[in-house]
Amino acid sequence: PNLEHPAYPAAALLRLESLVPCRESQVSMLLSIFGERQQFSFPSIFIYGHTSSGKTYVMQNLLKTLQLPHVFVNCVEYFTSQLLLEEILVQLQSCSSKPEQASHVRCNTSNDFVRLFKQAVVSQELQDQTVYIVLDRAEQLREMEANILPAFLRLQELTDRNVTVILLSEIVWELFRPSTGCFEPLTLYFPDYSIGHLQKILSQNHPPEYSADFYAAYINILLGVFYNVCRDLKELQHLAVLNFSKYCEPVVSGEANERDTRKLWKNIEPHLKKAMQTVYLREISSSQWERLQDDDGDPGQLKGLSAHTHVELPYYSKFLLIAAYLASYNPVRTDKRFFLKHHGKIRKTNFMKKHEKTSNHLLGPKPFPLDRLLAILYSIVDNRVAPTANIFTQITSLVTLQLLSVVGHNDQLDVPRYKCTVSLDFIRAIAR
Repeated sequence: PNLEHPAYPAAALLRLESLVPCRESQVSMLLSIFGERQQFSFPSIFIYGHTSSGKTYVMQNLLKTLQLPHVFVNCVEYFTSQLLLEEILVQLQSCSSKPEQASHVRCNTSNDFVRLFKQAVVSQELQDQTVYIVLDRAEQLREMEANILPAFLRLQELTDRNVTVILLSEIVWELFRPSTGCFEPLTLYFPDYSIGHLQKILSQNHPPEYSADFYAAYINILLGVFYNVCRDLKELQHLAVLNFSKYCEPVVSGEANERDTRKLWKNIEPHLKKAMQTVYLREISSSQWERLQDDDGDPGQLKGLSAHTHVELPYYSKFLLIAAYLASYNPVRTDKRFFLKHHGKIRKTNFMKKHEKTSNHLLGPKPFPLDRLLAILYSIVDNRVAPTANIFTQITSLVTLQLLSVVGHNDQLDVPRYKCTVSLDFIRAIAR
């Protein structure tokens, strides 16, 4: 066994090791920081790493398997300081070996929380062991009152109790630290899983009707295709479950055996290429994807379900986006021809003919000034639009949504220039 600690039974450590593969060094480090049950641990620990690096999963299994008294709160669910503090107190009431009916406690301030926390520790008979408070998605604490984060970091000192606060986040500690300074937590980094780690973890989920070697070969093929574009363990688990039935088809039909990797690869390759188009996007549900595979269809058939064509925008934002697209891809000299009813005669010179052979879609979007955008908007909207603050706010919203991008320097407030960043298919869907 890789995990050894004199304070905890060997059977529990062995079970924990089987639950958290490829994270033995991080768990071993945490156990050495925690120490024995009755010992004071470090006041606050900050654990960070990219998404799907096992932070939440490891902490949950570590605290549950070793039966350590703990509170686990997701800061996205409890998004105000009052909700967060009250939830910690409610969970704390059910930590002891004889849990009573948890009753709701009102807690508005940090002072109230310190007083009620002391009472809860005594009533639950937890004075002789460390209580762990785990705050998942801890970056949300920065949106709350300024005193919440510093209070949690030195909760052990404020309450004079044996308590450790563990913050889990995807961002680094430097983005947390208040400008006024605060107690520095002990930082611990969870690195991304390597391709070998992903192979080992994903291979553990093999179906009982197939051999472990057969499923490991499938996972090896899957990672060979997706590892360069996707390191997310949850996404890879989803893809592995979704495409395994297609991989097994030649074996089920008797056309190949489990060791005939060449035939199996030729069968699964086109389906993995299709799946590559929808990595992370979830444009269609799993059942629809399986139905498409059975019909040998193309995911493009389900464009009506695409998240890209279903972006809901306010009425004038749609027209603004269409105007921005026209301004980005049409030359300035064509505005009079397209948007004026009585534009007069326009002579096509040799220069124009020569350059209009190249599609502007191949050349990419060109920047345009704000006044040109508004001029095109007024010409394509049926009714009269007043240039109110509402219109300018919607332009800012389109920039925030990254449908438009600002070009040039931020100090050019009088003539801001923009560029349209969406595709022709997107604009066609909006225009429809």
